[in-house]
Amino acid sequence: MIDFGALFGTKSRTSLGAHRRSNAQTGTTDPVRVTIPSLLELRQAAMGLALKSRFIRAYQGGTYLSAFKGMGMEFDEARPYQPGDEVRHLNWRVTARTGRPHTKLFREERERPVLLWVDYRANMFFATQGAFKAVLAARAAALLAWSAKHHGDRVGSIIFSEQVHKELKPCRGHAGVMHLIRALTKHPAWRESTPLGTRNGSVQQAFLRLQRVARPGSLVFLISDFRHFDENIQSQLAHLSRHCDIVMLAIHDPLERHLPPAGRYRLSDGRRDIDLDTSDHSFRRHYAQRFKEHQRRLQTQARQHRFHLLSCSTTEDPLEVLKHGLGALPLTAPNRSKPYKRSKIEH
Repeated sequence: MIDFGALFGTKSRTSLGAHRRSNAQTGTTDPVRVTIPSLLELRQAAMGLALKSRFIRAYQGGTYLSAFKGMGMEFDEARPYQPGDEVRHLNWRVTARTGRPHTKLFREERERPVLLWVDYRANMFFATQGAFKAVLAARAAALLAWSAKHHGDRVGSIIFSEQVHKELKPCRGHAGVMHLIRALTKHPAWRESTPLGTRNGSVQQAFLRLQRVARPGSLVFLISDFRHFDENIQSQLAHLSRHCDIVMLAIHDPLERHLPPAGRYRLSDGRRDIDLDTSDHSFRRHYAQRFKEHQRRLQTQARQHRFHLLSCSTTEDPLEVLKHGLGALPLTAPNRSKPYKRSKIEH
């Protein structure tokens, strides 16, 4: 699989005119950049986007019901009184009905910090169809942020390129989303070229920052094409998945999956051109196989470490991908701690 970003060493869009698609087909207003108005327009669309979590592990108050028992505001069940229970929590109705003292238990309300890890490296500024991978990453991040605001979650982010890492602490409400949108649209990666040889270490640094800010119970979205993910980063990702819920949104261009029909093609970033010959059948098979292996590695890691993997092409609408993918996530899964045995007595 060819790393087209490495071929040019900077942000690039190929000139395969036969494979271009209209903006309307991808739902974007501009295929090569994002603006504040374009991300503000996603607010209404994100209302129907559900953020679900398999394990809720956070300890703050919020709008998500936890598997942990406590003295929150939401009644959960009644069970027979046990020595040490608070007398003020006696359920007098059930006690009178059964003739035995019963205690009220409450299910604590929980919130989740939602962290968006957005890749703005040079390889994300590439497309032959639809829109830049970076454009889809920004739109997906904005959709998730608006949805988190709707659900009352705090939103934080790490937006990184080879030179610049922007970190926003989790913040609740409209102000938190606006901070993110400004960071997504004003990041220097949209204006600055990336010299060759400066990529190594940017993903590692971004992941170290993520590990520092991701508290247990956080819902973490990794938005990238996941190029240059070495074994060290994969090990760190496995460690993070032990106490956070992780969703990976893998963005790819159709040219990265399959080469175009046999022939000679010219690719350009506006400053340099290269010729691509796709007539060699052996090369075509090897190229497609490398992409499949890359996807298979991501899928294997997702299965092993229990996080969710979504795939998005540059020709797709990220809203539809997120709706379909997150809709398939279970609301909860068995807690890793010892399960609590519920009483059959009703309130």
